[in-house]
Amino acid sequence: MNPFLIKGYLSPEYFCDRIEETETLLRNIRNGADTTLISPRKYGKTGLVYHLFDIIQREKMPIETLYVDIFATRSMSDFIKVMAEAVLKKFPEKSAIGSKFLTFIKSLRPVISYDTLTGIPQIQINYQLTAEKEHTLGGLLEFIDSQGIEIVLAIDEFQQITEYPEKNIEALLRTHIQQMHNTHFIFCGSKRTIMTEMFLSARRPFFSSSKVMSLGKIDRETYKQFIKVHFEQGGMSIEADALEYIMDWTQGYTFYTQTLCNAIYGMQPDTIGMEEVKKACVDILEGLTDNYLQYRELVTPAQWNFLIAVAKEGIVEQPTSTQFLSKYNIGGATSAKRMTKSLSEKELLLPIVGKKRTAYQIYDIFFLRWIESNL
Repeated sequence: MNPFLIKGYLSPEYFCDRIEETETLLRNIRNGADTTLISPRKYGKTGLVYHLFDIIQREKMPIETLYVDIFATRSMSDFIKVMAEAVLKKFPEKSAIGSKFLTFIKSLRPVISYDTLTGIPQIQINYQLTAEKEHTLGGLLEFIDSQGIEIVLAIDEFQQITEYPEKNIEALLRTHIQQMHNTHFIFCGSKRTIMTEMFLSARRPFFSSSKVMSLGKIDRETYKQFIKVHFEQGGMSIEADALEYIMDWTQGYTFYTQTLCNAIYGMQPDTIGMEEVKKACVDILEGLTDNYLQYRELVTPAQWNFLIAVAKEGIVEQPTSTQFLSKYNIGGATSAKRMTKSLSEKELLLPIVGKKRTAYQIYDIFFLRWIESNL
């Protein structure tokens, strides 16, 4: 099989590094502390969580694990739905907890169905009043916490709750969570500004409620060794300059590095040199061209030109500076500030928070390389 996974988690053999981060998460669990894990998408947050869960299972720790992705949710009802489905998927009906949960959930008069392809349970609950939703949410969290076992519950894209029409959801969740004693939370988020505000602002309900942890890049030399070993195990050797080019071209970000290595591995060359790596790069960008042309339809012509300017610079420390604006004929500082904010919200620009100021780069590294190659 191809050892360079681009989705899902298989085993520690196919997972690179994150030793310190994993130890930090385990230490927080042992100490009864919740964790807030922040990093942009494609950096490996989900893989790290599943790696943690795998270690808990392999070491036979007396802990159950639950993972819930709320990225697609739009309301408290959706939140309850995906939480309930995650519990039902984790604990089968024939298990002790699963049987109790089915009894609990049936009291809410749901419609329960199963996906015809995956067999994954799907739940639909109808509410008459907002108070019913709030009561159900509290009951669901209380059920999870009352099973007499420790549970680690990871909620991915947690900042999504700030988009719900129910504006009291943060306070409501915080009220219930602070009463839970057997459940340890990992709040994962990809929007740094929102997550930081949620957990570090004294004005917000979740202020100082967890240990905040940022996920950065994997150490370059460690990642290079991981790549080299897996190519060699597949009967392929890789030249030093080709390996350096992989790390430079993907900037060492997990998803992009894995995707490029996956493509190269699939070519099955005996020796991997610059020619093989560059061919894989071209193939990747050609496959994404239609997607990136659609990006142009999502932004104004001025914003598109702004993205091109940022791509050409690589990293822009002062997008409102006279030098940057005049060099690319962007316009005034006010307009640049507005575009920077809008493109960051659309996740086309990535804010890089520094000690003195916030810099910006193209969010999607492949999009950056596509702009370099085509514009």
